[in-house]
Amino acid sequence: MMTNHGNRLTQGQFSFLPDLTDDQILSQIKYALKNDWAVNIEYTDDPHPRNTYWELFGLPMFDLKDPAGILMEINECRKTFPNHYIRVTAYNSNRGTESPAMSYIVNRPKNEPGFSLVRQEWEGRKVRYTVSSYATQKPEGERY
Repeated sequence: MMTNHGNRLTQGQFSFLPDLTDDQILSQIKYALKNDWAVNIEYTDDPHPRNTYWELFGLPMFDLKDPAGILMEINECRKTFPNHYIRVTAYNSNRGTESPAMSYIVNRPKNEPGFSLVRQEWEGRKVRYTVSSYATQKPEGERY
């Protein structure tokens, strides 16, 4: 049985674990670079599960092979957006497509407001559910 202590956002790998340390992040970056995966850093203040298009921080690091340089970019993103979700994504282009091989969150806001589930009764005894983020009840830039 998996337990989500503290109702944290669970997207990507390592979501149910405590936050990764910089050394653990560095190990994951080394693994991605060893497999020739391109690494990029993304951030958002709208972590809805269907919001797959987060903002890109800088350019994708296709040719950067130094894990310390990527960690430096992560820390720069943390300084720039301290109250946003920040994730690292590694892309595998071996099959001719850019598909994510690894994705994990490296920064979270101190307060994660969570989501509400709205139930709608529909015709013919159908029930529909809508998930909405409490964060989006405030305008962009004021969510955290």
